[in-house]
Amino acid sequence: IAKLCSATRCWRGFSCYSAKKCNEVVKSAIAARKMRRARHPVAGVKSVFQGASLLSLDANGRLSVPTRHRDALTQQAGGQLTITKHPDGCLMVFPRPAWEEFRERIAKLPMSAQWWKRIFLGNAMDVDMDATGRVLISPELRQAAGITKDAMLLGMGEHFELWDKATYDAQEAQAMQGEMPDVFKDFSF
Repeated sequence: IAKLCSATRCWRGFSCYSAKKCNEVVKSAIAARKMRRARHPVAGVKSVFQGASLLSLDANGRLSVPTRHRDALTQQAGGQLTITKHPDGCLMVFPRPAWEEFRERIAKLPMSAQWWKRIFLGNAMDVDMDATGRVLISPELRQAAGITKDAMLLGMGEHFELWDKATYDAQEAQAMQGEMPDVFKDFSF
């Protein structure tokens, strides 16, 4: 068996000198392929994010992405996210491919929307999920959204909203007290 790979190319197609060496090469190639797949998103894969999660920021301003979203974010965006301000006082968290589409739409706005371009694009920060699924929220963005410790992460389709828990609870209660918008008049629940 040790002489199995004595030819220039073994039965697996690798140039090697022994069965032991051949197995090491195969294991190395498989590990490298898994790393490439983890780093590079799968083309055309889009997830729809939904649901609410109560999260707590740690002392360094990191939050742990819920496990139900981690695999999709890794597959869709290689764990790369972009966070920016939302006009309602929360933060928007995008997988990088969804952010790039949003960024292109914002960049095409006319000069009359220059301040909105500054709000969305000028405050955007690229972040990466670490090996344990944590994401660092910059102090500037935490301050802008009033997030101190407890936060709500809401799946909003192609992106997330990140709210300070107390602010979200107050906004939701206010919305529930008011009348439903006209677009819901003919909507059946």
